[in-house]
Amino acid sequence: MYMDTVVVAGILTVLLILGFFGGVGAFVAYDMKRRKPKAGDRETRTPGKPA
Repeated sequence: MYMDTVVVAGILTVLLILGFFGGVGAFVAYDMKRRKPKAGDRETRTPGKPA
């Protein structure tokens, strides 16, 4: 099958984009597991400060 350089470059670009977003997704999933909030912790409000 004949593969033009533009076709190879396009396929490589798509694979690199998928790899990048896969890596970002894996990092976010790992970071979410690492930063699990403890029971009773409230990150959205600080006691003593008005909303």
